[in-house]
Amino acid sequence: MKFLFASDSFKGTLSSQRTGELLTQAAREIFPDCSCDSIEVADGGEGTTDAILAAVRGERIEVCVQGPLWEEVRAFYGKIDNCRAVMEMAEASGLPLVPEGKRDPERTTSYGTGELIRDALEKGFRDISIAIGGSATNDGGIGCMKALGVRFLDENGAELNGCGADLINIRSIDVSGLDPRIAECRFTVMCDVKNPLCGKDGATYTFGKQKGGTPEKLQRLEAGMCNYRNILQKQFGINMDEVPGAGAAGGLGASLMVFLHGRLRSGIETVLDLVGFDQKLQGVSLVVTGEGAVDWQSVFGKVMQGVGMRCKKAGIPAVAIVGSMGNGAEDIFACGIQSIMTTVNAPMVLDEALGRAEELYLSAARRLFRLLKAGMEIAE
Repeated sequence: MKFLFASDSFKGTLSSQRTGELLTQAAREIFPDCSCDSIEVADGGEGTTDAILAAVRGERIEVCVQGPLWEEVRAFYGKIDNCRAVMEMAEASGLPLVPEGKRDPERTTSYGTGELIRDALEKGFRDISIAIGGSATNDGGIGCMKALGVRFLDENGAELNGCGADLINIRSIDVSGLDPRIAECRFTVMCDVKNPLCGKDGATYTFGKQKGGTPEKLQRLEAGMCNYRNILQKQFGINMDEVPGAGAAGGLGASLMVFLHGRLRSGIETVLDLVGFDQKLQGVSLVVTGEGAVDWQSVFGKVMQGVGMRCKKAGIPAVAIVGSMGNGAEDIFACGIQSIMTTVNAPMVLDEALGRAEELYLSAARRLFRLLKAGMEIAE
């Protein structure tokens, strides 16, 4: 009997690594001779880099960069091997880096994300995966591109700083100084949103409010983003309102596609490829996955959906342990997950469930493997 464990973290309580440890403990209590393999996974959100590095025994690389408000911050990205690197834009340009009272998408910049990319280029990485969730910015990615040598010019030919307020002032874009090493690279952009660059479903009106945008600021930013879209179309022949995902991370998705020829891809699919998930399925009898809460959203690029579909394709059964089930949770059964076990085993308030997360998870794992053993005895 060989088990593979690949669960997302339970936010604020259990890490992906810890779920694997608890599953291994429970499995060996019920099946003493079983083989257990555990792999950390994430869906392209917070913790993605750490999960990948743990799975491949990679290395953290720390860098001093400009934060969203141009302050110096310590950020990191990951070395997978001598050619491949992985990073999260939120490390350099993320919303948690900006105190709530200082959040202002007209002022914030993605410049530090460009510095992370530039450092990776300098260290010889040529296959770079970037997770772009959790941004504090609405600058269309111009800050990031400025760090890589692109010049955004106003009507007088002066270079703009690279923040959201500058979008309305762009009159031309000079790419002659773009880092030449980019031509040698492949960029994969982990992104699960489909928003265009502009409009009611675009970067500004969908995500700007949570980044500190008032109605007046959002109106100005949208006008600036439309100006940016028009210039991109005029100079490069691409209408970013027709490209799903261009509005991700305050428009960073658009810049990564236009200037770096980045390929947008599902976060969980990228992670599963980077950690060699399909190879680890060889000889496996059962996969156990899970996440803190499963509901209708779980079938749209989340860990359980990604793991379940890979298992379904390989003909290997997969089950899940979750903290709770919400509306539409059973939709996940169409994605290769055959059953769900919840950790909560009695009526309790949320704080109690969170405080007892480890104990409840281990209990659920024991119940799951006992049920599996009963099924095996029936089959015999």
